[in-house]
Amino acid sequence: MSAQNIDILAIETSCDETAAAVVRNGREVLSNVIYTQIALHTVYGGVVPEIASRKHIEKINYVVQKALDDAEMTLDEIDAVAVTAGPGLVGALLVGVAEAKAIAWAAKKPLIGVHHIEGHISANYIEHPELEPPYLGLIVSGGHTHLVVVKDWSEFEILGRTVDDAAGEAFDKVARAIGLGYPGGPKIDKAAKEGNPDAIHFPKAKVSGSAYDFSFSGLKSAVLNYLNHAEMVHEEVNPADLAASFQKAVVEVLCDHTVSAARDLGIRKVAMAGGVSANSALRAAMQKTCSENGLDFYVPSPVYCTDNAAMIGAAAYHEYLSGYRSGWDLNAVPNLRLGEHL
Repeated sequence: MSAQNIDILAIETSCDETAAAVVRNGREVLSNVIYTQIALHTVYGGVVPEIASRKHIEKINYVVQKALDDAEMTLDEIDAVAVTAGPGLVGALLVGVAEAKAIAWAAKKPLIGVHHIEGHISANYIEHPELEPPYLGLIVSGGHTHLVVVKDWSEFEILGRTVDDAAGEAFDKVARAIGLGYPGGPKIDKAAKEGNPDAIHFPKAKVSGSAYDFSFSGLKSAVLNYLNHAEMVHEEVNPADLAASFQKAVVEVLCDHTVSAARDLGIRKVAMAGGVSANSALRAAMQKTCSENGLDFYVPSPVYCTDNAAMIGAAAYHEYLSGYRSGWDLNAVPNLRLGEHL
């Protein structure tokens, strides 16, 4: 490790991915190891928190060691240990936090607790090193839908959020209703490619009194009502058309809110992040909409959209430079709000 480089070992266990990475200077990914539990939870149609926690315990040491091996580094060469401390599933978070605290204590390294959503936002820095605040961030994942102004590396103003279901949650529920199974996002995306997005008109909800908040519960209910009606009148449902029409409604709302906020606030840069930002239709539509409105658009590669530790290392780098350090009393905070320090 040369004097000018900051190498951070990062750990992420907020849901059902056991992940570790070594990130240099918040941009260069030296290793990125992800053990996914998707096959394990598919049987149950969604993530089972207790099973996720137990599997994290089984895999965490192996994943961390592999991240170090892949980076060809030892703990002595690491400058700090970072970990997702919230939000997320409390049992899953606790595994990562306990691991990070143990490693940092034993190796006598600084410990940095990272906000999961800040990690998603920071994933953009890995492949877009030219991106700097201020800019507008859209975070769309299984548990979160946030529209934020990124004022500085670790300073955020929340413009809007979902008042009910997150976008990814709606994808999962609709996929289950259609019979596509889990995980819903990729399955809806794949099915929609074979369908007609204009086959069925679904509502695009607006939240009274807040131009930038989101609501996807009504859309989900509209899909369920459509399915129930079709069953009652013995009408055949085309799953591909239904998936495409549902997806179109979600994508249009996300694009409309984001561009409206950018225009209203005079912001010329938009960055998207989170698991749902891996959706091909959303990526294409956001790119097209931003281009038409003269906005610079950034989005990570799909591997950095879903939960991973490289994004946590990218976020931790700026916390490290600011002098922020977590104490040994760092704990998991399942409902941590964006902007709150741990």
